[in-house]
Amino acid sequence: MEYIVGQRWVSHADAQLGLGVVVEVEPRRVTVNFPAVGEERTYATDGAPLTRLRFQEGDHISTTNGVELIVTSIEERQGLLLYTGTDHHEATLTVSELELDAYVQLTTPQQRLLNGHFDKNGDFALRVATFEHLDRQQRSPVRGLMGSRTSLLPHQVYIAHEVGQRFAPRVLLADEVGLGKTIEAGMIMHQQLLCGRANRLLVMVPEPLLHQWLVEMLRRFNLHFALFDEERLAQPSDGNPFDSEQLVLCSPQLFLDQPERQQQLLDAGWDLVVVDEAHHLHWSEEESGADYRLVETLASRCPGLLLLTATPEQLGQASHFARLRLLDPSRFHSLEQFIEEEKEYRRWSDMARQLEAGEVPADLPAGLDAATPPPQLIDQILDRHGTGRVLFRNTRAAVSGFPQRHLHRHPLPYPEEYALASLDLESGLHPERPYHDDSWVAFDPRVEWLEKFLKQLRPAKALVICAHADTAVALEHHLHLRAGIRSAAFYEGLSIVERDRAAAYFADEINGAQTLVCSEIGSEGRNFQFAHHLILFDLPLNPDLLEQRIGRLDRIGQQHDVQIHVPYLEGSAQHSLLDWYERGLDAFSESCSAGHMIFQRFAERLLPQLEKRTDDFEQLLADTADFTVETRRELREGRDRLLELNSCKPEQAQQLIDGIREREASDQLLNYLEALCEAFGVDSEFHSEGALILRPTEQMLTGHFPYLRDEGTTVTFDRDKGLAREDMAFLTWEHPMLVEAMDMVHSTELGNAAIGTIKLKGIPPGTMMLECLFTVNCVAPRELQVERFLPLSPMRLLVDARGKDLAHLVPHARLNELVERVKKPVALAIIKQVQTDVDAKMALATSQAEARLADILTEAEAEMRSALGAERERLAALREVNPAIRQEELDHLDYRIEECAVHIRHAGLQLQALRLILTT
Repeated sequence: MEYIVGQRWVSHADAQLGLGVVVEVEPRRVTVNFPAVGEERTYATDGAPLTRLRFQEGDHISTTNGVELIVTSIEERQGLLLYTGTDHHEATLTVSELELDAYVQLTTPQQRLLNGHFDKNGDFALRVATFEHLDRQQRSPVRGLMGSRTSLLPHQVYIAHEVGQRFAPRVLLADEVGLGKTIEAGMIMHQQLLCGRANRLLVMVPEPLLHQWLVEMLRRFNLHFALFDEERLAQPSDGNPFDSEQLVLCSPQLFLDQPERQQQLLDAGWDLVVVDEAHHLHWSEEESGADYRLVETLASRCPGLLLLTATPEQLGQASHFARLRLLDPSRFHSLEQFIEEEKEYRRWSDMARQLEAGEVPADLPAGLDAATPPPQLIDQILDRHGTGRVLFRNTRAAVSGFPQRHLHRHPLPYPEEYALASLDLESGLHPERPYHDDSWVAFDPRVEWLEKFLKQLRPAKALVICAHADTAVALEHHLHLRAGIRSAAFYEGLSIVERDRAAAYFADEINGAQTLVCSEIGSEGRNFQFAHHLILFDLPLNPDLLEQRIGRLDRIGQQHDVQIHVPYLEGSAQHSLLDWYERGLDAFSESCSAGHMIFQRFAERLLPQLEKRTDDFEQLLADTADFTVETRRELREGRDRLLELNSCKPEQAQQLIDGIREREASDQLLNYLEALCEAFGVDSEFHSEGALILRPTEQMLTGHFPYLRDEGTTVTFDRDKGLAREDMAFLTWEHPMLVEAMDMVHSTELGNAAIGTIKLKGIPPGTMMLECLFTVNCVAPRELQVERFLPLSPMRLLVDARGKDLAHLVPHARLNELVERVKKPVALAIIKQVQTDVDAKMALATSQAEARLADILTEAEAEMRSALGAERERLAALREVNPAIRQEELDHLDYRIEECAVHIRHAGLQLQALRLILTT
């Protein structure tokens, strides 16, 4: 296959690209530009999914200047084709293939049929079904939400839909610990990729969470991220190594003090950047940390940005402001102004509460009509004055499904060896720290208690968390080597792979560890809800870290109440801190999102009491408890209430969930998959209710079927079974197996030409009918989402001998039941006799389809202008009162409206399948 610059080629894999032109040829690669969609792609010359476009005499061609010709002759010069033809003025013109219009239409089914290339009638039926299902997918309001292997939780589905549909979303996902921010981010990324809003994604997470993210994205969303670490970047690379992957996962630490790497990362060009544990980024009004500056520069160059943090305000208003200014620096430019604006949130929250109770406030903001129904007024207040456009935060109080927490105190005598030591606050909280070896293990009563308690718990698993790696290592060695308890250690001294192995060993139900001993890094990001016993060997001084620790077990999906065990030395700083957390902050009974703020409020009084408790301690506990109750009340009634209203609208979420469930309850996917397997030669065997075993065979149509392993793949269509059985692939219409298999059908010739016979009473033998399937072909960049207004819209026509369309009288399904196979020699003989009739009926069918197309395009443009125009007007009105609406969003909507209109008008018909039917 020889490529020459200037030649025109079309892609098998993606018909929506239009007509491409070769712009560069290298020994092993060829680069093709697709002007219709503004994309340039490079392929390996061996096996490129490309076909050279060669028109034949009699074909209609169009040039970029709008000239249309009927081809009369073709000549090839220096590898390029010259077409000579006549235009509508009967003038003769010669044009080079370079001048051809990129919006090319190819009608290969008719050419195949008339040249005797037939497929099975079953393949024809599969092709028709494929386009019907694709059309249904494009029209679905839950598109992009079906493909994740997750429980359909309302707050997650709502956020994924609300954020995932935006152009270049820039939001802070700040759900409380255990509500599934990682899943929300995955659902958003999956939707953005599936719908073409984003193609290049960068995810930055702390190093200990790299493999967890890698596995979660693959397991739950079928997203194959490339892990970039020191080893990957050490490999030789031609050019920018980040250009080699579309989905990249890495740690911010990889770039600190590495200006060359930072520049490569910035130059790679990302559509969406995701940053987990964003509260770790260091910022103050006086100075920014290197990690913050890196993300800030990335944020300024990339259109989309997702920040994930479970602690949006606990670290203080300045820290919260620092995250928001990454999202929109023009909106959040002044910390002082931000603090003033926050004072207004209580007013809007009180107003929303009045409206929920059916009362219309007298002091409604300007522009709001008191006659508007209360639910709409609440939406307008949230839209115009709330914070939910850039911030989403669901709380445990608003989301059901969490277990109860139970604290178990285990007082232990203070050992003489510790009592003799000179103690400061650090060694008071962690008395083993002054020891440079593990000799403390021999006399610390917490160790003896831990050993006995774990043996009593058997076979129940328990997660042990302590502050420091040295403590974790010493404890695990003792449990494993001296006490004979199956255990594993998880601490920062291990490599990422070693940590993952330790976590997997702990998760193994049959042969796994009974306990996992973690340093503080085990309290962030990891999920261990399969266990329900948590042992806090010590207590952190930061209430947010305590909540993070408890949150490893106290999560949605936990099947048991969480049992929190705290062994402590009587009279120690840990004893006092435990009392303050329990009786002052009530931190063990329920989550407190303002824990760090409360700690800062009382730190001046609390810290001296930890070193030496006095008679004032009881008053401190009482004052802390009163302040905590008042703070929780203010959060519920104030800003948190506003966020809850905007972070999850239960009715809308339930409609989306119902739509997903409806699609999953149908047998359409099962029936379609079985038809696919039959067509491609894949063996399909019943496994259990709602599950199949798929195996490759020697008779497979192609050497590859997507996501089918050599040893076979077990699939299920049941979401609950998919969540329970990791060994099964959970199939939805959005699973890559289905998406790629459907692409293999519609982007190839499979089933696009067929011939058959039927017996019909009252119709003379030898009567010919032509069954045609047309779709709307709109070549447009994916990010415009033109298919939302102009889907494939399959048009089936069944033209009889008189040119009448009988499609409504003889449905496709019924015709498939009646049609019979025609032997090849007979079929070829028939074709020779009916070529003229086929051309005539094709002309009639095309004429009827074009008449329908005109109405479809008119309606599509009107619907597009109505929907996007209304959104544009809404955002413009909102921007007058809510600066969180970015000008870029308005500009993009203007651009999108006009671009969509251009591509809709350029849309044409594409003949997808043709079947000749003769009566016998």
